[in-house]
Amino acid sequence: MMRPRDIPVCGSASVTALFKQNPDSIKRLFFDAPASSRLGKMASYLAQNKRPYRMVPAPELQKISGTVHHGGVVAIIAAPELREPTLDEVADWAKAREGVLILDRIGNAHNLGALVRTAAFFGIRKIVLADDQQQALPGESAYRIAEGGMQYVDIFRVWDLPGLCLALADAGYNVAGAAVASKSPVSKAMREIGPNRPVALVLGNEETGLSANVAAACTRFVTIPGTGNVESLNVSAAAAILMWALWPGRKTLANHE
Repeated sequence: MMRPRDIPVCGSASVTALFKQNPDSIKRLFFDAPASSRLGKMASYLAQNKRPYRMVPAPELQKISGTVHHGGVVAIIAAPELREPTLDEVADWAKAREGVLILDRIGNAHNLGALVRTAAFFGIRKIVLADDQQQALPGESAYRIAEGGMQYVDIFRVWDLPGLCLALADAGYNVAGAAVASKSPVSKAMREIGPNRPVALVLGNEETGLSANVAAACTRFVTIPGTGNVESLNVSAAAAILMWALWPGRKTLANHE
């Protein structure tokens, strides 16, 4: 059995969220001099639990993190093990009207991080990735761009993505595939779906969109009307609009304004 590889989590927001939600996941901590004054509580915890931490010069921190965008602090964790959700879990999601974000071969790690950040912002806790070579996985870039959002979502990886979409539909989900051109603009979809039915939003690859098999398993398609000056939005920008529009709890937010 292969041991999980270690990955660096960089930046103050990401490392702080990691420490707040799952401090025991931090195996080692490295930081530069300017960041040292902000990490007293974290360093004390690691010392009590016999986890190494130390201040290092900037060139070494860049080497440890693998990026110049380390934000002065780097936590080393084991890469998360991604599993498939069970049918019982899918049924529980439906009962709780959990929002689900399904990513069909999103290949850019920065896009993955941005999608996780947006999902965490809107309270969409379940994210499913295609088990495909084109699919970006949680790593240094995705964690950094997510700005701590990784700690507020559960990420799964599924080989049979069309099968999962069908299982979600059977459980009562409206499985909405994002499309560049559709007869169902998102405003119409909001009215038709209503606030009580759970929604799974499916986003396709940045260049090729939804695969044919995944598209066939969707129960509807939604699009964001635009001027036509450009064909489409970046996938993370489109997802932010669609999550705000389709999330069943959006009215709860409105009631608190």
